[in-house]
Amino acid sequence: MFCIFCKGTDSEVIETRLSDDGSIVRRRRRCPRCDKRFTTYERVEELPVLVIKRDGRRERFDRTKLRGGLLKSCEKTSVTAEQVEHILTEVEREVKQMDSTEVESLMLGKWVAKRLKTLDKVAYIRFASVFRRFVEIDDFEKELKKLQ
Repeated sequence: MFCIFCKGTDSEVIETRLSDDGSIVRRRRRCPRCDKRFTTYERVEELPVLVIKRDGRRERFDRTKLRGGLLKSCEKTSVTAEQVEHILTEVEREVKQMDSTEVESLMLGKWVAKRLKTLDKVAYIRFASVFRRFVEIDDFEKELKKLQ
């Protein structure tokens, strides 16, 4: 690592720390040439995950957008904000553990629905009605019978 002050090509690491979530390494360095200190940060460069929509379009995975859909489904239910964040974290972890940098929106919906189903049936039905595109009352009835 070169020195940001004198452009020397040698620097020594004095201290190394991990961020709270372990995703960033902070290194305190000293240049033996000019004796100045500076800090560098290392992070893994992640490839963007693309979501393949039903119509074939691709867009970047957006945790905020998924949170919005989840919160809408969970309004006036017993599901807490912490539980929503936990679902988001689990789904995001599954996305990042895939071998591909693309995931179908249907798969994301299945992962969310599976978790909602165990937490709150009303939130699950609301989410499923949008995710599975319920059109008729029969669609709701079929899903409710599966829950009972």
